[in-house]
Amino acid sequence: MNNAVQALEVLKPEQISAGQVLRVHEKIQDLNAKGEARERIQVFEGLVLGVRGKGASKSFTIRKETDGFGVEKIFPLSSPNLSKIELVKAFKTRRARLSFVKGFGRRLKELVSKKTKTA
Repeated sequence: MNNAVQALEVLKPEQISAGQVLRVHEKIQDLNAKGEARERIQVFEGLVLGVRGKGASKSFTIRKETDGFGVEKIFPLSSPNLSKIELVKAFKTRRARLSFVKGFGRRLKELVSKKTKTA
C-alpha cells in the first residue's frame, strides 16, 4: 500500500490535546449573489496550542501559518457548527499550553504510532 495515502483518524472531543495537528471541518453559512443562504464546509488545519474549560464550555485553540502570517482560531467543542475533527499527526509535548511555538518554528518531535507486525 502507498504510504502517501493515509487514513485519517476521526477524533472524539475528549481525545484532543496540545501538540496534535488537526483538520477541523466547520459548517459556514454564506449568502450567494442572489441573497440566498447556503451552507458549506470549510477545513482549518493546524497545531493545537491548548485546550481550555470543562464540560460544555470546553474549547481548543489551533494555529496555522498562512502566507507568512500566523492565524489562530478558537473552536468551542460543543458547537453545532463542527462537523468533523480529524487527526493528521501528533507531536510529543511536555507542556499543556504551547504558546512558545509562536515565536520560532516548530521544534517538536513527532510521535510514531506503534505498528503491529503481520506474518
